[in-house]
Amino acid sequence: MSILGDARKVVRLFSGALSSRAAIAEAERLDRQRGPLPPRHFQVAVYFADGPVNLYQMRQWYAPLVKLAETRPVVVIARAASGAAALLKESPLPVVYARTIDDVESLLASQQIRVVLYVNQNTRNFQMFRYGHRWHVFISHGESDKVYMRSNQIGAYDYAFVAGDAAIARLRGALWDYDIDRRALPIGRPQADYFGARPAPYPADGRVTVFYAPTWEGDRASMSYGSIVTHGEALAAAVLADPTLRLVFRPHPRSGVSDREYGVALRRIVAAIGAANAADPTAHHVFDESPDLDWQLLAPDIAVMDVSAMVYDRLATGKALFVTRPVDPAAVIDDEGYLSECEWLDARDAADVGALVTRAQQPDVTARLAQWSQHYFGDTTPGAATARFEDAVGRLVAEWEVWHARAGAQGIDDEEVESFVDADSEEDDPED
Repeated sequence: MSILGDARKVVRLFSGALSSRAAIAEAERLDRQRGPLPPRHFQVAVYFADGPVNLYQMRQWYAPLVKLAETRPVVVIARAASGAAALLKESPLPVVYARTIDDVESLLASQQIRVVLYVNQNTRNFQMFRYGHRWHVFISHGESDKVYMRSNQIGAYDYAFVAGDAAIARLRGALWDYDIDRRALPIGRPQADYFGARPAPYPADGRVTVFYAPTWEGDRASMSYGSIVTHGEALAAAVLADPTLRLVFRPHPRSGVSDREYGVALRRIVAAIGAANAADPTAHHVFDESPDLDWQLLAPDIAVMDVSAMVYDRLATGKALFVTRPVDPAAVIDDEGYLSECEWLDARDAADVGALVTRAQQPDVTARLAQWSQHYFGDTTPGAATARFEDAVGRLVAEWEVWHARAGAQGIDDEEVESFVDADSEEDDPED
């Protein structure tokens, strides 16, 4: 039995090695096809050391970064072959596959990067921190009250771009001896300025559109936020039965992974949507499996979501939002932030969509939603967050100019600073 097990391990290792080599070869081929970069051109870099599984963290920043690049040229530094290949195929920004530390240093030597942005907390970010004479900035890939958003790791960056007052308060309670007033710069949610760039796949026909976006069932009781079984079927049936309403259903792609019943319930909702559209083709109910979030967050009149980061994406729009209350008492719910005063939807009320629509229009509900949106994201006027993002980058570029001039006056050379790298600590692409 042990011989068979060892043989299987060898096969897996060999298969993994072949896959890694293929990924590297593809990334290098695509990198060559891109052609040489203009020298001394890029001012801002986005460092991404992940594979395709976390590409969504980059995608949500594409639009704000493309806009920024109009005045501050932006390049993406991709460290993992599979992630680099995917980015080289789809990114609207120039991408460099930097497989080795030498590749990173070659890029830095050929450009004059003032600001490096990080969309996540990948441990390989630390490799980039060795290069001084530029600002390292954590921008994250979303806003929420998760523990991730109050991690002490944020203190490792020179600056953090945060959404608003809620994030500032969160960091004040989590970080010791961290100059929040200087190092945490509120920018709002620039991505929200681009929600709705793509048209909704249904007509503006007077129907009230309900966007139901449940998360998956979770793999432990503390994260049992998924509502498809407890709320979803009743909610969907009620919306589909009302000729004045439209349903947009976007379940988490992992739905049903841990609980078979959850997956079966999901498929029943999908089948019900198909049947409703067949019975009335003018209804235009939507089962949404698209990879990108865009019109879904802005176009629907009412959103019903589980406890997840999606709640905060919708909150940034300031439009009607309900959160399903988990049935499992073991589910952990933040009792200080937005969830402490959000509009909860209990399982027993899921089928009463008429009451839901009425409740969404009540003045006290809309006023409370506006206050929380302001608390988390500041001014949500279209374009305001993008302007704050660009202003924050511009401020750091201006600071870079001051420090760069000061270093030059002292005879300190950037390339000499960057050459102090311990060769033993160099790490290449983990897929190599």
